[in-house]
Amino acid sequence: MYKIKVNNTHSFDISREDINKLDAIETTSNQFHVLQHNNSIKASVLESDFNNKRYTIKVNNNTYDVDINDDLDQLIIALGFEVGLAKQVNEVKAPMPGLILEINVSEGQNVKEDDALLILEAMKMENVITSPREGIIKSIKVKQGETVDKNSLLIEFE
Repeated sequence: MYKIKVNNTHSFDISREDINKLDAIETTSNQFHVLQHNNSIKASVLESDFNNKRYTIKVNNNTYDVDINDDLDQLIIALGFEVGLAKQVNEVKAPMPGLILEINVSEGQNVKEDDALLILEAMKMENVITSPREGIIKSIKVKQGETVDKNSLLIEFE
């Protein structure tokens, strides 16, 4: 099953069976002739981004932006692993229990992605906790010298 999104407004499902039933032939490179309910339709692929499964197509002089998600894409989204999700992170939590050795930011500070936020010592190793995204530090929930548990809230973004 494929989930198709057109112009980021209309969404619908297409099965492999639907695709196999499609009466279409490629007349020239990226140009297609489609028959649907005895109607002739001319379609062209104007732009294609195969890796991101995004296409711009022209159908009877109307242009559409089309995004295609297959079963794997849908599973990745359902599990919350899609690319770009980290950019929406508003909290930084401790990845492991440890001791806060150093805090490198302050509340209200603007940080960039991968900037060092703090240093967490765990199992005699210093771990630099970096920013998952660009943003402004809303609050710092820990102090230098404090011991934290795994998943303890360390920093919040605005």
